[in-house]
Amino acid sequence: MPSSSSWVHQAVATAEGGRVRTDDGELSTRLSSPLAPEGTGLTPEQLLAAAFASCLHHAAVEASTQITDESHTVQVRAEARLQRDEDGCYRADVRASIGSCGLSPRQLSSLVEYADRLWPFCRDGEPRHTLTVVPAGHEAR
Repeated sequence: MPSSSSWVHQAVATAEGGRVRTDDGELSTRLSSPLAPEGTGLTPEQLLAAAFASCLHHAAVEASTQITDESHTVQVRAEARLQRDEDGCYRADVRASIGSCGLSPRQLSSLVEYADRLWPFCRDGEPRHTLTVVPAGHEAR
């Protein structure tokens, strides 16, 4: 894992009182709980799908520049599902697909392969991310 000083991008978001907001204010929305699906606002699975789609989209756009010199529109669709295991803990399942108009099937396959190697969530089935949960006030800098 790279040292904290070598990270290129970072963001901070806070969820409180039924809302989530990024510190820069670009995202600010109501939240809906998976325990109360009739509520209004985004659910955790919607936020997971959006985060995965966004990250993979950036990787796919970068990958497309390596596949062809022509400009192509890249579309990523992510589907996130939450369920509870027998022990009551949540489990997330995210599946994504990449499409691009104008690429041959071989080029699209190469684009998907390359984007999958670039994006930060997994590689060859192995997670490439860490999650550390600590009490407030004990965040690592």
